[in-house]
Amino acid sequence: MQRLTQTLDFQANALVLRAERQRLIASNIANADTPGYQARELDFAQALREANGGATASSTMAATHARHFEMVPSADGEPPHLLYARYAQDSVDRNTVDLDRERATFADNSVRYEATLRFINGSVRTLSDAMKSPSQG
Repeated sequence: MQRLTQTLDFQANALVLRAERQRLIASNIANADTPGYQARELDFAQALREANGGATASSTMAATHARHFEMVPSADGEPPHLLYARYAQDSVDRNTVDLDRERATFADNSVRYEATLRFINGSVRTLSDAMKSPSQG
């Protein structure tokens, strides 16, 4: 039975993290007009590695391109995979939400969430078919 659940653990963890990232992005969009609001971001790759027993929080991401967004580690006491997104432009009210970037990220994360869900459904269907007896078709 454990092998059956291990098969789906990776995708299940990814689905939970995608949902959490979607919640963070929605929160950023909802606070786009809130003075002083600091946009949050989830380091998805790091969080997924941690959820699957991989690398620890001390691992760091390296920017491989000059246009990659920089992430700032979160304050103490918060989960290590939650970061503050750096803003592209200064704003008068110190709000760091970039609505265009948040909308694009929201759409991208939605597509990836749906793909993960479809992969899980396909895996469950495959396992179910494998457990059927030959007489059940």
